[in-house]
Parts: sequence; structure tokens; C-alpha cells
Amino acid sequence: MFVAALIAVALGSATPPRPGEPGGRGIAVLAAKAVGVGADGRGVVDHPVVLVRDGKIETIGPAREVSIPAGYEVVDQGRRWLAPGFIDLHCHVAGGPGGLGDINDAVYLTNPELRAKATVVPGNPLLKRAVAGGVTSVLYIPGSATNMGGQGILLKTGLAKYEAMVIRDPGSLKLAQAGNPERWAVGVGRSLMNWNTRDTFERGVAYARLRDAAERGGEPVPRDIHWDIFPPLVHKDVQISTHTQRYQVVLATLTMVRKELGLDVFIDHGEWYGSKLAGYARDLGVDAILGPRAIDPPSPILDTDGKILGIAASYQEGGHPNIGFNTDSPVIPQEELPLQAAVGVRYGFDDSRMDSIRGLTIVPATTVGIAHRVGSLAPGKDADILVTSGDPVDPRSSVEVVWIEGTRVYDAEADGRIW
Repeated sequence: MFVAALIAVALGSATPPRPGEPGGRGIAVLAAKAVGVGADGRGVVDHPVVLVRDGKIETIGPAREVSIPAGYEVVDQGRRWLAPGFIDLHCHVAGGPGGLGDINDAVYLTNPELRAKATVVPGNPLLKRAVAGGVTSVLYIPGSATNMGGQGILLKTGLAKYEAMVIRDPGSLKLAQAGNPERWAVGVGRSLMNWNTRDTFERGVAYARLRDAAERGGEPVPRDIHWDIFPPLVHKDVQISTHTQRYQVVLATLTMVRKELGLDVFIDHGEWYGSKLAGYARDLGVDAILGPRAIDPPSPILDTDGKILGIAASYQEGGHPNIGFNTDSPVIPQEELPLQAAVGVRYGFDDSRMDSIRGLTIVPATTVGIAHRVGSLAPGKDADILVTSGDPVDPRSSVEVVWIEGTRVYDAEADGRIW
């Protein structure tokens, strides 16, 4: 790769790779503190050195223990902090025009074959703002006009080419249990939606099993793009991201999709007292990626004691260990993802074990099966690194520098702040 890059430069068809990028020399990033370190994202290193080469983290550790190889560029960030890039599993701003081009086509009540990737516009203005807010990876998904809006795609936000942006395609199947699809056609109720959704899932799972049998020597099954997403769902290579809110609807999601059909799914909203099901979701292995609402109002029916309830805190108090945050951008601006975690803490979310930063990084990465690449500062992972002026979840802190896969994609001092 390095030789090819040199040949390209000699021929005038490319610029030399920058330090940290594939083909370039390594960099050593120094700072006052690093958070989100290690496999579980709970580690903290004071006075860290992070070595980056070929877009990956080579090592991270205290300055007294890490030797900087000869030829590495030293980038000293002084009293600033380092953190993993933030991850949002509910994004609608990666498309065009202007970043607002997600698909929301209400053709049928279930449309599992539609693909959000067709609308991706690299470097659109809202993605640039996302990068400036520290969001380096997103799950870009269809809207919720129907019960199945189609397939999402996992993307890096700050890279220039579509092919470089893709983390995984498909990223998810978007399911919307209720809350918007009622407006489809002449109006539908939850009985029809639940029946039709279950029917679609059962037919898709049957197709996937027939395809598997065909690969083992059984009767051939022609490809049907309507059901393309179901073999990877059945094999648990892809998850179902579920717009599910309100206790009854969250219960339907957990019971139908996870317990009865055995598919990987995560809660992608979870408000209106869905938190009452925190223990059930935990026992089924269903993570909770919460937002954009951060609070539930007092309920005259449920036992809330007249109090406003923090949704993240309520899931946590219900025993759920894997809680993340989302923006449903542009409902909440994409760059305000860390503010979602901060609001969660403001309304009672216990952050004594760094669960706010984990909810922006390793939890969403693990939820969608990409923690081997992103979600924490650890050797072998993509060098998606934030430099912040302090605690990255504190709203008083600012994002100063962003690297994605070793490429410096944002520098507040050199480029000027996005906002």
C-alpha cells in the first residue's frame, strides 16, 4: 500500500498520505487524560500516549510506559482529554439534499427491501456538524412512516468517499412498531400492524431458512430482493433497530421479535414508561438505545409519585446494564449526541462507573456488533479519536480535534469551529 501511494504521488495522481493514515508514518498523541479505554470502555489513563499507524490504534498507555518509535510525529494536546468517537444508532441526516434525505416511502405497510444507502451524501453539511460534535459513526436508517421502512447502513461520518464511509451494509432493518405508521393509507390500528409485522417476519425467516437449506444441498431457492435482509438477520449478522415507545409497544417488540422469533433487536426510543420493562429487556439480551426524549412526565395512572422520571435512570434502576443514547437526528441536532447523555445524568442516570461515556461509545458499538472496530480506545481498533477540552460528556467541554481512522477530519483551531 505504501509503495502504491508513492507511485501515485510520483505520477501526480495523489497527495502523500498524512501521518497516521494508511501508508503514512505513525503519530503519537499526548494528552492529560484518556477515557473510554479498553475492551469495556471503562478504563482511564492519566497522561496517555496513543500510538496510531495505518488508521489503527497501535497502543495506548501512560507516557512513562510507552516508547514513541523513531519517526513518529508527536502531537501534544497538553491539558486536553482523549475519548473514543461517539456513535449514534438513530441518524436521519446522512442523505441529501442538505443532509435530510433519508427514505420514508410509505409504499406498503412493511417494506424490508428498501435501502437507505441509496441516499447517502458524503460530507453533507449536517454530517460536518456531526463530526464537529464528536460523532464519528452513525446508523443511518429510514423513517417510520411504515412498520418496516427498510434497511439502514452503518457509516463513518467524516470520510470523503462513500466506499470509505461504510462500516457495514446492511446496518439494520428498521422496524417501527407504532407512533407514526398509524397514519399509513387510510389509517391502521395496532392489531393490524402487529399481525402484518409478524406475518412479514415469519415469511422472511422462512425464506432465510429455505436459502440455508439450499446452500446445504437442498432444493434451490431463487433470490428475492424483498427478503434479502432476512438471512443476515437469522444468522445474527445484522440487528433490528426498533422505533418502539410506550410500555405496551415495547412489550410487543420484546415478546414478538426477540422472545418468539429469536432475532437480534434493540430498543431505539423506549420512552413513555417503556422503562417498566427494563428487567425483561435485560433478561432477553435487548439493549436500550434511548432518545430523543430524555424524561417521562408524571403519570396519573402509573406509580410515579408525581415526579418527572429520567428515562435512562429508570432503565438503569430497573437493572438494565446496557444503556445508550441517540438523537433521532435531526429531531435533536446530530452534534448534540453527548448532550443527550448529559441530560440523562442530570435526571438521575448514575455515572459513577462512566456509563454516560459508555452509552455514547462501547454500548452502541456492542449493540450492533462493531465493537471490534470502534467504541473504545484499544489496540487494533480504528483510530477514531476525539480531543476535548475536558470531560467529553460535560456540556461545558468542547471538541477540539477529531481523527477518523487516523485521518484528521476536524480541527477547531485550524479550520474554525463549525458553529
